[in-house]
Amino acid sequence: MSDISIRRNHGKTRAQARKSAEHMAAELKEEFDLDYDWDGDVMNFKRPGVSGELSLDSKEVALEITLGLLLFALKPSIEREVQRFFDENFPA
Repeated sequence: MSDISIRRNHGKTRAQARKSAEHMAAELKEEFDLDYDWDGDVMNFKRPGVSGELSLDSKEVALEITLGLLLFALKPSIEREVQRFFDENFPA
């Protein structure tokens, strides 16, 4: 079960959505030292204490994050930061 789950319609082509996801991942990698790789339209990411996936389809982007025990206490601030990245890269 995910600790943070976000789903949003993206209103973009699949290529545009992937470009936005890649931009968001690059920012997260730089800011949080997050490693990621793509498997088709699913981006898997991890770092110590955090793992998850971002999946794209023709209409929606979905993010599932699992937090480790030490980061679970920071869930509200992590969720706010992730929402901010989503707002910047996949505006509603």
